[in-house]
Amino acid sequence: MLLSFLFTMILGCTQDKKPLLGDTAYQKEQNAKFKDAATSPLTEKDRKTFSALEFFKFDSTYVVTANFKRTPNEAPFEMPTTTERKPMYVKYGELTFVLKNKACKLNIYQDIELVKKEGFKDHLFLPFIDETNGEDSYGGGRYLDTSLPEGSTMVLNFNEAYNPYCAYNPRYSCPVVPLENSLDLRIEAGVKMFTKH
Repeated sequence: MLLSFLFTMILGCTQDKKPLLGDTAYQKEQNAKFKDAATSPLTEKDRKTFSALEFFKFDSTYVVTANFKRTPNEAPFEMPTTTERKPMYVKYGELTFVLKNKACKLNIYQDIELVKKEGFKDHLFLPFIDETNGEDSYGGGRYLDTSLPEGSTMVLNFNEAYNPYCAYNPRYSCPVVPLENSLDLRIEAGVKMFTKH
């Protein structure tokens, strides 16, 4: 009788565990992070009803190889954020590429304090604004994380563009996208605007 009860309990738990949603490994990884209380930026209330982030459909058009130009003599500056916090960043380089037949240019930055932490020595930060903001994607723009390039090019995968955490929870302090990183086109890739259910 006890074995029968245990088997029923195990079967019930297995059936309750739903598979992770997402079309790509990156999307599944993000959904797993948002479901996990230890890593989720969501409020506790939103996390309880969370099933998956909404993404634009994966599109290889938005995986671009950009020309990278190092800008070594830039002065560090205080990056404005959504709160009083002003972390120190430095413009690390410039990226130029063609997307949807348009010439594009973005500055890429380095967080001066973050690179001192273990595992972040090569980290670069690419915030951007595009014409989906406020309609299909978060109004304040989105971010890409990348690493120091080995040569004069860098692959940018806009399918991995993500929202600042303050798009989900006001307790976070998020860098405000510099206006010079505005793209005059729609980046229909990456995470869409978060809608509470």
